[in-house]
Amino acid sequence: MGEVRTVIAAAMALALAGCGEKPAAPVEEAAASLSGGLYELSSEVTELAATGKAPPATKLKLGDKVVTRACVAADGKPAPELLAEEGDTCQYKESYVRNGRMNGQLSCTRKGADGTIAPIFDGTFKADSFEGEIATATQLYNGGDYRMTRKVTAKRVGDCPPVPAGKPA
Repeated sequence: MGEVRTVIAAAMALALAGCGEKPAAPVEEAAASLSGGLYELSSEVTELAATGKAPPATKLKLGDKVVTRACVAADGKPAPELLAEEGDTCQYKESYVRNGRMNGQLSCTRKGADGTIAPIFDGTFKADSFEGEIATATQLYNGGDYRMTRKVTAKRVGDCPPVPAGKPA
């Protein structure tokens, strides 16, 4: 009889332990791909350091906030200019955009800077937004090498403007 009382008391204690708890918030499933369209990306420089004796060869300063608009392709890949510093010309070396995770490595050049600028994006996405960090490292032959980290958030704000006839998409 003592065992029965112990089992009943344990069952009541477990039942009471769950009282008053809030139900868990629903977990949003990761989107399979990022929707194409026009996106607005907000970035903030959270780290910036020269890696040599010369000051960093970037217009950005620690704490700067920048808003950029560019398109995300139908396959979910953001246009390079969405992730690059203003005025840089970039191409993807690698990219991955699937099941809520995205990352990409760019190779960029900048007018007046001899060498490479290599931003790497790592983040997560939902169907019409993404967030993460862009870590940039440089190898500039004329000095001004730097490391920079920008925290970014982006959201879809509409459709991409049509490409004028005769220009590549």
